[in-house]
Amino acid sequence: MTIRTRPTVLVFLDSPQRTVETVRPAVLELITLGRTLGRVDVVTLGAPTVEVLATLGAYGVHLVHQAQVPTSLPESSYRLTSVLASVLATAVRRNDADVLLVPSSFAGKEAAAVAAARLGSGLVVDASSLAWTGEPGAGDPAPLRLGKRVFAGTWTTVSTVASDPAVVTVRANTVVAEPAAVATEAVVEPLPVEVEAPRVTVVERTLKERAAGRPQLEEAAIVVAGGRGTNGDFGPVDDLADALGAAVGATRDAVFEGWFDRYIGQTGVTVAPRLYIGAGISGAPHHRGGMQASQVIVSVNNDPEAPIVEQSDFAVVGDLADVLPQAAAAIREHKAARA
Repeated sequence: MTIRTRPTVLVFLDSPQRTVETVRPAVLELITLGRTLGRVDVVTLGAPTVEVLATLGAYGVHLVHQAQVPTSLPESSYRLTSVLASVLATAVRRNDADVLLVPSSFAGKEAAAVAAARLGSGLVVDASSLAWTGEPGAGDPAPLRLGKRVFAGTWTTVSTVASDPAVVTVRANTVVAEPAAVATEAVVEPLPVEVEAPRVTVVERTLKERAAGRPQLEEAAIVVAGGRGTNGDFGPVDDLADALGAAVGATRDAVFEGWFDRYIGQTGVTVAPRLYIGAGISGAPHHRGGMQASQVIVSVNNDPEAPIVEQSDFAVVGDLADVLPQAAAAIREHKAARA
């Protein structure tokens, strides 16, 4: 039996455009994590720019497998789940990959699940840690061990994937993205993909522009969220987020009131940042289910008995309209002093 001492890890590099112009932080985290498991290659639907290839090389990527789908497939259908799953499954088979890592976006989770079903692979969604339990390829029936937080972040489970390959979506902020000790030259290789005609017709697709300088809420390392206590004024929340370079979120009630457009919670966006700041948020179970996997939780609330205070690593009892501007000013002053 041949023992592979250098497993192959495939990372899905997604992009909203046909040309891949940036590498999202969540993908750089996956590449960093992948290097601890083996050799890292990337699979993508779009054509990477020279700058993207340079970034991938700095992070130790060897090959970029650019999918080539049939010309008969409308470009509007490229991001359908069935098409993405075909690309991922084909890339795994062609490269005999041991592990497929996919960002934990809604589209990523769906495509990973369908690809895993086609490959007959074990699937773990929203993993928070990965490591080999034995020598990969040496006959170990369960070589890959994965940690995952469940029940709204209250329990940590450990699973092993007995299949080869393993398909895993990884929660953002699981690791700190770091360039490789030795850079590589990322080379693009075409990946022919056979795709069945989708049964869904895309009528319209509109890209929503992100606020300049703001990270995506699902992937942000720092999140500042506002609730009913803002009384509809998210100015102090935005100001603190700008000072920190953070994403802005809200509670479901704040969104239903029309004060914001996306909410954090069990039926909304799930976040797991390194720092979460909740302002004017009581901490209802629905909201806690979407944020209590955060590494450090800070709350700002007038009520010292609010449920979120119990969950917090640090709690500030006070009016957010007073506390947040002071915090933002102090952060800017500290940054200016270090510049």
